[in-house]
Amino acid sequence: MIAEKDKQIVRELAKQYMEKVCSEKQQKMRKRFRDTNDLKPCRPPVILDEIPWYQMNMDGELSCICESEQVRLVELHFRKALFYMKHFKADNHFEPFFRLKRAVDSTGIGIEWKAVDLKRTDSINNIVSREFEDVLADESALEQMHDPEFTLRPDKDAARMEFYTELFGDAIPVKLYGFGFFYYAPWDKITRMRGVEPILIDLYDRPEYLHRIMEKYTSAAHAELDFVEKNLDVDNPSSLHCTPGDISGLASEGLKGTWCRSMAQSFGTISPAMFKEFEVDYLHSVAQRFSYTYYGCCEPLDDRISVLKKITNLRKIGCSPWADVEKTAEQIGGDYVLSRKPNPANVAICTDPEVVAREIEETVRACMRYGCPYDIVLKDISTVSSRPENLIVWAQTVSSVLDRYYDEA
Repeated sequence: MIAEKDKQIVRELAKQYMEKVCSEKQQKMRKRFRDTNDLKPCRPPVILDEIPWYQMNMDGELSCICESEQVRLVELHFRKALFYMKHFKADNHFEPFFRLKRAVDSTGIGIEWKAVDLKRTDSINNIVSREFEDVLADESALEQMHDPEFTLRPDKDAARMEFYTELFGDAIPVKLYGFGFFYYAPWDKITRMRGVEPILIDLYDRPEYLHRIMEKYTSAAHAELDFVEKNLDVDNPSSLHCTPGDISGLASEGLKGTWCRSMAQSFGTISPAMFKEFEVDYLHSVAQRFSYTYYGCCEPLDDRISVLKKITNLRKIGCSPWADVEKTAEQIGGDYVLSRKPNPANVAICTDPEVVAREIEETVRACMRYGCPYDIVLKDISTVSSRPENLIVWAQTVSSVLDRYYDEA
């Protein structure tokens, strides 16, 4: 039973949310997302994501008042979205419905990571530093690994749909979906199983062992995708882990109706040849099951663009704060989208508009020089030192820079 007071609070927030996300401004923004991913010249989308929301409660706008803990999570969801649209002069990924992912149980792959040490900057921040136990130290551990098996849970779906339908009334539609995009990052997972150092050593000392590990992970990925194709509807989301996903040319059903999203952040320092052998050669069989692939996260990629181009359906390439944006834009030209990730350190303590403007100017000029479609995504924001104005000033500064090059905001 949901308290009537809780329903009234959430429904009012949902109505405010729907009014904004159904506006003409949002429609123009979505068109800009699609045009960018379709490789058409336009003003780049600007997104802020992975925000330290626990530091952002300005004037009580994020304070939740619902009685139920479960309902408070929904209340906070809408309060964050309304805060974003009110204070940040930027684009967003908000959709005119409330998403519920279909419940699926998994057996896993037979082995799990173990952290042996954990360091925190404070007790609330979810960004922590971990040291991992090497649970894949020798080949005997591989005997535990197996392809995952999946089971649909329509009982859970029905219960959740009943709860949210009662909660929202007619304030916002509830959308139950099966599969969005595929987040394929095996080396990020293997790093949690082993730690970074053992992997880098084994690239030289035991390369055949790393190949066996990747064969296991690649097989597990295909097992998951086989299940999706047989059992779930595919619905391409507006966001691909922070960056816009709207694009033309998707199939009406199946995996070709969405993207593959991949990265190997721990491989930022290995050679392009090793990167191809241990990452791209395995990724290819997974990525080709989709219409498009977006590659990259925090790792610099400017020295291996030629390797990435071997991914036949590649459409978007990440350009992290540690990458040379000039070299990246020159190599990809108008053939791919450059997803620029500005440095989150520039908002960690205080925001200097001159520093932010220089960084964005560098990106704009490089992309315009080489005819490169691009978006700008500030992410991995572990702290703003409890100064919400840091992000507000950042967004205002970026918008002001873009105003000098593009007519329509």
